Amino acid sequence: MATLDDLEKRVEKIENRNKRVETDKAWEGSWTRKILLIIFTYLSISLYLKFIVGIDPWINAVIPAIGFLLSTLTLPWFKKLWSNYWHK
Repeated sequence: MATLDDLEKRVEKIENRNKRVETDKAWEGSWTRKILLIIFTYLSISLYLKFIVGIDPWINAVIPAIGFLLSTLTLPWFKKLWSNYWHK
């Protein structure tokens, strides 16, 4: 049989895990993360276009970055639709 100390330790571990999970969920939907990913997408596509393809990348790399932004804005809507109608 578990002692009160053991139970308190287990509850504390669960609460700590829940805090980490809540932080991870908040990060996944945060604008900070989305903006950082847009910047990294833009820079990586720009470098690819500049050094591999050899064209002027600065305007052309905007398209993938905007595409990423649009995907992050529409995915929560599709997730809600999926969870309401297909995942029951």
